[in-house]
Amino acid sequence: MLSLNTVMINSEDPAALGSFYRKVLGEPGWEDGSYIGWQAGPGMLMIGPHSEVKGPNETPGRIIINFETPDVQGEFARLKGLGAKVEREPYQPGPAGGEMWLATLADPDGNYFQLASPMPAS
Repeated sequence: MLSLNTVMINSEDPAALGSFYRKVLGEPGWEDGSYIGWQAGPGMLMIGPHSEVKGPNETPGRIIINFETPDVQGEFARLKGLGAKVEREPYQPGPAGGEMWLATLADPDGNYFQLASPMPAS
């Protein structure tokens, strides 16, 4: 059985991207040279350089990172205030809405990330 433990975002300017996520997630759990990482719940987010990454993400919808929070609207307002680009204001997905909330933002490299309320218990 596989267990996802880390998502790595590569950047042409990992220092700038790391500075943004420092505002989003607080102080990182570790730094090693050009690499920086945060424990975010059971998973880790890492940022680092990559020789093949240049400029902004041209297909940001391909992979979207979700951060779970019980206060999507409050976190959305906070992150928008930090300069995250708004892709979609908080909304309730599905034909009738429901209990779940989502909001989609973009980081300085153009990578999409979402705020998601916890999944309703079944």
